[in-house]
Amino acid sequence: MKFLEALLFPSDILKNRMKLTKLAIFLILLTAATAFAQQKDVAGLLQESAALIQAGNFNAAGPLLRKATTLAPKNADAHNLLGIVLDQAGKTVEAEREYRTAIRLNPKAFSPLSNLGVLLAKSTRKTEAIRIFETVIRLAPDHPAATINLGFLYNTVGNYPKAVEYLKKANIIQPNTYDIIFNLGTALYNLKSFDEAAQNLAAASAVSPESAEPVYWLGMIAFDRNQDELAENYFERSITLHPDYTEANFMLGELHMKYKLYSEAKNYYELVLKHDTTKPVYYIRLGGAYLFLKDFEHALEVFKKASMSFPKIPEIHYFLAITAHGSGNFDLALDAVKKSLAIKETADSDSLFGSILADRNETVEAEKYLRKALLLNPKHFNSLNDLGRLLVKNRRFADAIPVLQLAATLSSNPDIHYQLFLAYSRTKLKAEADKEFQLFKQLSEKK
Repeated sequence: MKFLEALLFPSDILKNRMKLTKLAIFLILLTAATAFAQQKDVAGLLQESAALIQAGNFNAAGPLLRKATTLAPKNADAHNLLGIVLDQAGKTVEAEREYRTAIRLNPKAFSPLSNLGVLLAKSTRKTEAIRIFETVIRLAPDHPAATINLGFLYNTVGNYPKAVEYLKKANIIQPNTYDIIFNLGTALYNLKSFDEAAQNLAAASAVSPESAEPVYWLGMIAFDRNQDELAENYFERSITLHPDYTEANFMLGELHMKYKLYSEAKNYYELVLKHDTTKPVYYIRLGGAYLFLKDFEHALEVFKKASMSFPKIPEIHYFLAITAHGSGNFDLALDAVKKSLAIKETADSDSLFGSILADRNETVEAEKYLRKALLLNPKHFNSLNDLGRLLVKNRRFADAIPVLQLAATLSSNPDIHYQLFLAYSRTKLKAEADKEFQLFKQLSEKK
């Protein structure tokens, strides 16, 4: 009934309301005071943590920041700083979670965005990292860290025009910085802007004279310009600075191969494989050098190892087949070329398969694969040569003549003209036969 009385006497209700209002105000003030105290505590924790992080004492900062995120779970700075500590400890999953929490709480904060970008880049998630840094650039077009990191990242993923764009801006922000001008030089090299690339690489070498990389890339510019002596000097200088520089040793091997100095090239390729067994091209070049030296035993050893290390690369099996074929191991050659064909059919592999079958007197199948090769490449010299010889051997002279005629336009090999001589002789084309025999003699004398 008091409730009803209260309805009948509005003045009493007003008094009660005033009492309630005073209580609410007290509670609000108490809450505000508590929140203010917490804010002061959090601010102190963040200040102390930031100082510890700057001093490199991440272990001490961790507990303080966990306390700060507990007291103020919606404080973006606390989550960002905790992310930095976790990142330094190698706890990338937890660090990413903290960075993303900070970004969610404050989408326009640069620091957690930039830190997340670095974490993603280190985790090889470069495409995601680029998106993050591009977000920073949209928010702050001249952001230094994002500009520099985008330059490095675009260079790494092979987007060289973008890399040059950002690295040139980065060079204005931090002029004459080794990493910036070196990356700018390599990006320009990949865009074939050799003069500008050389300027930046020379500048990088001047900033860091002990670094071998700029010298090596200057060698690459000289190599691409066919300035072989200058290229050799640069590659040798880079090896002086860094004796186990794999790429420089490889390029010295390439230079020696270019001048048919196979023994010297082989020595460089051996050094390369001693330090790096992860690239199939290194096996191929060493095996090739052994083949040029007629050292089938070592070539076979190299390509066998390569075929086990890179079983899904058809070229490796193809070169193993060539080597086995050249050393008379027809069973191994046949097995290897089958593996190559199973992965990818090419004119080279079809032709080699046909040649091996011809050597085993499996003439029908041999002709089938040689003609398959010619369907893929009508001017494939080895296929034309082997098919022409096979047809002459099987006394199909009329069929052999057009095949050998086309082969003769592609090579000055004297054996082709001898096969043509045989084919013309058997088809009673004496004048043509005499002409081919004379060509055979002339070319044999020059050989």
